[in-house]
Amino acid sequence: MSRQQELHISITGMTCASCSARVEKALKKVPGVSEASVNLANEQVSICFDPSDAAPARLLDAVEQAGYGVITNRAEFPVTGMTCASCSARVEKALRKVPGVLDAQVNLASEQAFVTWSPAEASWSDLKGAVERAGYGVIEPDTSDDAATTIEDVEAAAREREVSGKRRKLIVGAVLGLPLFVLSMARDFGLIAPFLIGSGAEGPGPIPIPIHAGMTHPASADLLNWLFLLLATPVQFYSGLDFYLHAWKALKDKTANMDTLVALGSSTAYAYSVVIMLAGMAGHVYFETSALIITLILVGKFLEARARRQTSTAIRSLMGLQARTARILRDGAEHDIPISEVRKGDIVIVRPGEKIPVDGVVTSGRSSVDESMVTGESLPVGKGEGDPVIGATMNKTGSFQFRATRVGKETALAQIIRLVQEAQGSRAPVQRLVDKVAAVFVPTVIVVALLTFLGWLFVGNVGFTQAMIFAVAVLVIACPCALGLATPTAIMVGTGTGAEHGILIKNAESLERANAIQAVILDKTGTITAGRPVVTDVLPLKPGASEEQEPGPSPLATDSAYRTLLRLAASAERASEHPLGEAIVQAAHEHRLPLTQPQDFEAIAGHGLKARVEDHTVTLGTLRLMHDEHIVLNGVERDMARLQHEGKTVMVVAVDREATGVIAIADTVKPTSREAIAELHRLGIEVAMLTGDNQRTANAIAQQVGIDRVLAEVLPSDKAAEVRRLQQEGKVVAMVGDGINDAPALAQADVGIAIGTGTDVAMETADITLMGGDLRGIPQAITLSKRTLATIKWNLFWAFLYNVIGIPVAAGVLYPFFGVQLSPILAAGAMAFSSVFVVTNSLRLRGAMKR
Repeated sequence: MSRQQELHISITGMTCASCSARVEKALKKVPGVSEASVNLANEQVSICFDPSDAAPARLLDAVEQAGYGVITNRAEFPVTGMTCASCSARVEKALRKVPGVLDAQVNLASEQAFVTWSPAEASWSDLKGAVERAGYGVIEPDTSDDAATTIEDVEAAAREREVSGKRRKLIVGAVLGLPLFVLSMARDFGLIAPFLIGSGAEGPGPIPIPIHAGMTHPASADLLNWLFLLLATPVQFYSGLDFYLHAWKALKDKTANMDTLVALGSSTAYAYSVVIMLAGMAGHVYFETSALIITLILVGKFLEARARRQTSTAIRSLMGLQARTARILRDGAEHDIPISEVRKGDIVIVRPGEKIPVDGVVTSGRSSVDESMVTGESLPVGKGEGDPVIGATMNKTGSFQFRATRVGKETALAQIIRLVQEAQGSRAPVQRLVDKVAAVFVPTVIVVALLTFLGWLFVGNVGFTQAMIFAVAVLVIACPCALGLATPTAIMVGTGTGAEHGILIKNAESLERANAIQAVILDKTGTITAGRPVVTDVLPLKPGASEEQEPGPSPLATDSAYRTLLRLAASAERASEHPLGEAIVQAAHEHRLPLTQPQDFEAIAGHGLKARVEDHTVTLGTLRLMHDEHIVLNGVERDMARLQHEGKTVMVVAVDREATGVIAIADTVKPTSREAIAELHRLGIEVAMLTGDNQRTANAIAQQVGIDRVLAEVLPSDKAAEVRRLQQEGKVVAMVGDGINDAPALAQADVGIAIGTGTDVAMETADITLMGGDLRGIPQAITLSKRTLATIKWNLFWAFLYNVIGIPVAAGVLYPFFGVQLSPILAAGAMAFSSVFVVTNSLRLRGAMKR
């Protein structure tokens, strides 16, 4: 019989009864929904559904596809006490059982839970209670604007308490377990004799009798065994307490995990030893085995916990960038306030050497700002009035004031942290297979251990004790932790390392797809080039200047003909708003040329302009304009052809109806573009350039930087089609653009890479965002992807190989042929090492971005 659930969600956008009827109709179409009732007054819908047929996410999609919004809350919070993949799965299961929870994901590597729920149905206390009832702890998030930093402080203290607890239990295990192991081995090898309780010539008392005396005596008769019991018991029930607690909670939840295996294995050895002592039976006790199993696994868990803390170094370092206070100007006075109290529109004062607290726009003053911690750009960036500034970056030299535009969770840094956390919490496609294996791993191991015991006892005829040793070894060598940590730890370190270098990766799937890129399409303007036209050539034709001479800063500064040509052109362009005109005016300002206000200004759309400057008629524009105005060209055609062949936009300058020179303008290539493209070629990737420019201009740029394929004269609306055409050739294509007018092409590409500015990082269509404008981030991102995927494969290979080889060896598969038997103590050590190996192997990715 199906199990019905009821869900209440809040709807936005409903205005009348027709709206509520449409929502009801859309929901009832979802398979598994038996009833949907909308209350228009409180704008809520009550849904009865079978969760096995209709997932909550499908219900939300149905409402949104009907044209309405759904109000949801989302929280991410740390969960304590998880030790393996079974733990994270149980927490996920517990959260998803909470009525109103729409989605829940738990990341074992970061020990974080990501939950989306309907506030009309569930609350934060419901989520916390579900996790705690499942047997785990919750570190409550702060709800203030600066929660990112606050949570980090609270979480760091909680994690430290958790590690301290493990350290204390490990110390107890080591202090008691090591002497126990040494004494036990010394007795077994005949170095010390058992102290038997018996009678001698002098009367009753313990008599040391060598173990090789051939005497058979009850285990309880040896005082050393009672000492071993005294040493092993605190290790078993204090140091190993967490294993028992987690195993019991898993049992109540009708599941099993790594703690179940450890508790079963160690308890079997301990209980067997206690029984033969209390029953007065003869035989060997295995107290040292139970104690060493727990101690060695605690060593592994302690080292693993320390290593796992390092996987989130990137997030902690990003959070640590945030300033704690801000100096603002209110009511004519300066006030130092916590950063959480800064509001949009506040005027913030920044002095040399201080961190910029929030995002904003400079209103007065000038300075240079080190933005490397956010964008990855190494050189300080000059800032003046009207320039944007990014919170958490460092002011270097000057003082300035700026108006806050983004505060709290809206700042660039907060968005970066959010994107990195979401990426680290995402699951790579390969993780789905691992999850399926982990779900049945522990029960399978328990079955294998039981079959091992029965097989050796009844078929192998090795006796109860020997069969038990084989079974215990199977239980403690199996390691689901290595399987559960193989993928998420690599994803965490990989995405975190990218973020530290200004490369934001949207999710694990994007990281995996980037590994397979075969072709990269680069948008020209703003990607290969700087996106700002500048004057590159000024060629005067007046007497006194050579037409063959290449212009440059020195001739322009000293030759009067050059200065006159640029001054007249810039004066005429002062009234123009065209980007090319602004470039000419900017060039004149850079060389401190005095400009005058033009008279009778006339802009001729698509061709140029005419104006009166200093009692001269100045005409500036295309060759066609010159023909239309019957201008005497004086042979400028040859210079124009040469400059156009170089991919530059060329304008003729005519004074009093006679050509006096030409000015060439170009969008200059970024200094690092050629190096980045060469690096892509070294990776075996084809590079294409996409532009709306004519073929000649595009070819000139392509030749400068080493482009393989030129896609010229492409309209913005056709960019996605060009990407699709390349995909139809069977290539995995990455599209690189500014993320605005390139959005359709970015979405069409297998991997969309957006060039960010550091102030707008939420480019939803892009899979990867480069915070700076350096194209070298593209090959770096691809290299990082390749190394991360290689690390995941090595981790999974080790995790599977370890279990595939280790479990049969522990079960005694080599014993009949070579007499090789794996001690449970060695099995516990191997199990502890396996998960530590996986985490430390992932940590190697932190060096993947070093140039």
